[in-house]
Amino acid sequence: MHVEWLTAEAEVFTSNGYLVTGDRTVLVDPGAMPDTVAAIEAHTDTLDAVVVTHQHGDHVGALEPVVDAFDPEVYAFADHPLRTVALADGDRVDIGDESFEAVHTPGHADDHLAFVSETTLFSGDVVVHDDGAFSYGSFGRTDMPGQSRAVLVESIETLLERMPDSVEWLYAGHGDTFHGDVRDVVETALERAKRFEPKYPEE
Repeated sequence: MHVEWLTAEAEVFTSNGYLVTGDRTVLVDPGAMPDTVAAIEAHTDTLDAVVVTHQHGDHVGALEPVVDAFDPEVYAFADHPLRTVALADGDRVDIGDESFEAVHTPGHADDHLAFVSETTLFSGDVVVHDDGAFSYGSFGRTDMPGQSRAVLVESIETLLERMPDSVEWLYAGHGDTFHGDVRDVVETALERAKRFEPKYPEE
């Protein structure tokens, strides 16, 4: 399974978008980069599916042009005009060469899902890494309407319970990718979230 960080050089605000190739070619979060379709076409002519961690604009802004260009299946927790497959907590979805479990992880967004396999975690914004607010393990913001730090803490705890110790790759919605002891990164994010201190000074 190969993961291409499509948005690494983006010049606009966007979530990270990851193109995963293998048995099944899947885009995890299209992001909001205007040239996402061209970035995908630089690596593949076909796209089997798009998997959405949550429907904030920075994660799904480029969904419509991607669907128009490739006609993939679209997996998401919450309803969306372009969704073709509804995901619930505990459902499984094939990404690249591996089977991933969908883990409902609200707090940053009510519809948030993380996706975990035996080796890899696509964490969306429930856990992020080197995101500018914190180095190493961090977490999505919870100061906007409808968000909850307490719920986010519970979600990170749930993620730790359901994440195998063998996970060594972290692909988060913001910040950098990570290879190594992913559990330690997630535990660090949990400890920071539990302090209930503002993530950003203006909170």
